[in-house]
Amino acid sequence: MIEKLIERFFEAASMQRWNDHIRPVELTELDKQAHKMVIAYVIAKIEEDRKGKGHVNWLNLIESFIFEFLYRLVLTDIKPPVFHRMMAERRQELNNHVLTELKEDFNYLNDEKFKHKFEIYFMQDENTLERRILRAAHYLATNWEFKIIYHSAPFIYGIEKTKENIENQIEDHYDLIGVQKILLGKKSYGFVDLCGQLRFQKRWAHSPRVPETSVLGHMLIVAITAYLCTIKMESDPCERRVYNNFFAGLFHDLPEVSTRDIISPIKSAAGLEDIIKDYENERMKEEVLPLLPKTWHDEMKYFTEDEFENKIKKEGVPQKGIKFKEMNKKYNINEYSPIDGELIRACDKLAAFIETNLSIEYGITSRYLEEGRENIFNAYKNKVISGTDFGRIFNYFYKKKW
Repeated sequence: MIEKLIERFFEAASMQRWNDHIRPVELTELDKQAHKMVIAYVIAKIEEDRKGKGHVNWLNLIESFIFEFLYRLVLTDIKPPVFHRMMAERRQELNNHVLTELKEDFNYLNDEKFKHKFEIYFMQDENTLERRILRAAHYLATNWEFKIIYHSAPFIYGIEKTKENIENQIEDHYDLIGVQKILLGKKSYGFVDLCGQLRFQKRWAHSPRVPETSVLGHMLIVAITAYLCTIKMESDPCERRVYNNFFAGLFHDLPEVSTRDIISPIKSAAGLEDIIKDYENERMKEEVLPLLPKTWHDEMKYFTEDEFENKIKKEGVPQKGIKFKEMNKKYNINEYSPIDGELIRACDKLAAFIETNLSIEYGITSRYLEEGRENIFNAYKNKVISGTDFGRIFNYFYKKKW
């Protein structure tokens, strides 16, 4: 089902960016893509505020992001000037190569609609609003990284030309108000920058691990996994449910920008989980939400509070504890804004499990990783959650030789 694609996305954690430059910190493709999608969310929300609901096709935005991410994963670390020339002169050959490489992944997914959309995506109009938002987000995320590189080694040959190219690409998207607001360096930029800091918070920080993954990269894996599970639901999920499950996955660990990644045994200590959650909510209210327009606050709280609870909204008021069958039967409608929190929790645990399993299979292990892998596997090896057979998925990765 979705195992092969999840496997593919995890490859981005090992893809190093700017590896021909002096880098004071590790910069990976997975983190860049996660940061890009956070920025795309900000730009799209601002665009929607300006022109009204329905102006942005959010499902197209999510889908386009995933397609472009897959394309980049296959083509790996081609330098931008080379990539753009290849796309201009050999687009069809590149497309055929990417499709060949992803054939097994798509066959395993067994979703002809998803596969067909991917096949035609790179032959369609490149100037839709959603693609322009993603391009703008791409260059803004690149620029955020580049500032770190530039200030570390401004003397490197050709670096001024790189700086000029990035700035010119961003300028081409000035018509998007979100781009202008981020470049002002005020509130919107503060949120983007704060999320970017999650690139440097490492998961399983108490244990050596390969590849290392950040909190931000983990959040993206959860979001994509939740999206893939949602579109495979038999109940034909409403658009808002797909949107909510993706972005709730993307932002589910956002409060950790204030607490860092606290491991489960500490969270489970007597009375400590409630204290941590209360502190996270306080910091979200005082530090994070003020960086966003007030009209976005309810949505961000909906994503990050009780993030692992199945929820709906009735007359704008969140209600949690909804059973999956009830969600499908009564609340699978946009007006109820359903979120499958139990699914997001399972995706979160699956991502954590793969993180431990990868390192153990690569030969870098510890007591913490071994215990973490076994505990998560034993909890999910026989479970079906929100219509997805996670038992089968966990068993696939448990037996997987990387």
